Amino acid sequence: MSETKLRIRIYTVADFYEEENWLREEHQKGWKLTKMTPPCFYLFEKCEPEDVIYRLDYKNSTGTDDYMQMMQDYEWEYFAQCIGWLYFRKPASRITTENEGELFSDNASRIDMLQHVIRTRMLPLLIIFLCCVIPNTLKSFDNEFGTIFTIFWVIMFVIYALIFIHCGRKLWILKKDLE
Repeated sequence: MSETKLRIRIYTVADFYEEENWLREEHQKGWKLTKMTPPCFYLFEKCEPEDVIYRLDYKNSTGTDDYMQMMQDYEWEYFAQCIGWLYFRKPASRITTENEGELFSDNASRIDMLQHVIRTRMLPLLIIFLCCVIPNTLKSFDNEFGTIFTIFWVIMFVIYALIFIHCGRKLWILKKDLE
């Protein structure tokens, strides 16, 4: 029987590099990621400590057969998908050149992935924010429903605003660094 542990960590769509590094550190400590459950639950299985590189790619779906075959040809082990993110890993001992440790061969591919994240994750959130959160927050101040609804919508407004500030700033910086 294998030993497992459940860890709770929150990463936004802009924190994928931090998530990759954290997963690598966990594997080096002898904990191999086996499953993620949205929004923030990570299931690990005990393993031999090893330096394993984790990489994430955002496809907003499962990869095509050709894509998955290409990853396998480059010795990337696909092991999970979570909310559009595909999770790959490869032992660091199999990497002989700098490019072998990356999923993307050039900055243009990395920028395309970032733009895909912005279009499919950030844009829908922005629409919800503009069409639902802001109007309901403003309406709650004039409403007879009371302070509970006002507090709820103010909290939603603050959460969305913080997400946009954090993710927007970070994705913009990542994109600028790659250009």
